[in-house]
Amino acid sequence: MRYHMGEFMSKNGFVAVVDYGAGNLRNVVRALQRVGVEARLVGEPEGLADARAIVLPGVGHAGDAMGRLVERGLAAGLVERIHRGVPFLGVCLGFQLLFDESEEAPGVPCLGVVPGRVRRLEVQGKVPHMGWNQVRWRGRHALRRRVPEGSYFYFVHSYVGEPADGAWATGYTDYETEFVSALARDNVMATQFHPEKSGAVGLQIYRNFVRLAEGEGCRGRGLKAEC
Repeated sequence: MRYHMGEFMSKNGFVAVVDYGAGNLRNVVRALQRVGVEARLVGEPEGLADARAIVLPGVGHAGDAMGRLVERGLAAGLVERIHRGVPFLGVCLGFQLLFDESEEAPGVPCLGVVPGRVRRLEVQGKVPHMGWNQVRWRGRHALRRRVPEGSYFYFVHSYVGEPADGAWATGYTDYETEFVSALARDNVMATQFHPEKSGAVGLQIYRNFVRLAEGEGCRGRGLKAEC
């Protein structure tokens, strides 16, 4: 299916890109626009109510990010929309904030959508893990539709997420050690890498997310949906 600018907006609302003072927001908006959707920066919980789908991007410190999300009422708003079945994509720090907690910010609760924790990447090589690396996919989740096995994506991170339930993991990457680089269950998806910095295959990730948000390839709604 081909997407045209404004088609998604006119038929199914818009994609909210959560603005909580993190960097890289404009790149995410531009990437979504390139796959033909209306993307809006949203910095208050009321702005999430009419969104057809939500993207939580991010770079920076987990504790600072959670502080801003809580202060603006966005943390509770995001969790509420997720549990209502709104398609959600977390990117980089947005991936990590889905977990219960992070070693980067001891004692600071994260969003608690994905049971598990975020730990520091302990390797002999350079940290942060920065640059291009491969993702090995597990399963046939629609988020990876038309993305070749072993494709390279762009990473910048010092921490990795460890889901308590391995069924959440749909992508793995090696950097001396194996870590989870993509998550998907029901209406919740997330990537440790930056699709908006990953060329054509990254745009395909966003395109697939839009398809899922439009209901293509999914059966059911909310936390019982199968994609």
